[in-house]
Amino acid sequence: MSLRRILVLSLGNKGEYSNTYHSAGHLVLQDLQALLGPEQPPFTVQRVGGKSALASIGPRYVLLQSPTTMNISGPWVAQAVKQEGRGDPADVGIVLVHDDLEEQLGVVKTRDWNRSHRGHNGIKSVNQSLRWDPSRKWARVSVGIGRPETREKANVSDFVLSKVSPAARDVFRTKGARGVLAAIDALEQKWTE
Repeated sequence: MSLRRILVLSLGNKGEYSNTYHSAGHLVLQDLQALLGPEQPPFTVQRVGGKSALASIGPRYVLLQSPTTMNISGPWVAQAVKQEGRGDPADVGIVLVHDDLEEQLGVVKTRDWNRSHRGHNGIKSVNQSLRWDPSRKWARVSVGIGRPETREKANVSDFVLSKVSPAARDVFRTKGARGVLAAIDALEQKWTE
């Protein structure tokens, strides 16, 4: 038995910070849309979770980019899940895609939803806003962005908010998007066994 729908939400920033390492989730989700084939519509602005968000709502996959600032994304994610994840929890898988400072550039990892946020403020916000329901099929998929050599808070902040280089963008487009697609396929197989 397969899932009826897979809701994939990405965390990132907007405006001047939309093309930064902290927005790797959004960048990879854009590339994932193309990998899903012609049945997956292009992103358009749609009203989701009470806000205008970039969305690609296909017959099977619902791809949503959080329209809020990373560190306060939780309330919107909770509303989006309530709106687009409705129905029997057994029929809907929910995947949160986000950047990961602890992994090398482009490395994709699947994490249990309720595992440590590892200092990620966007994940903290989501965890505070979304009530954990063990009957749901939840997972987080992280995309590595690497990290600066120093771990000083100011340097890390400058790094995650710096513009993505063209070479890094190519890694997200190829390795990152394909890794997220493979992770979603593996999750679906696990959830339907």
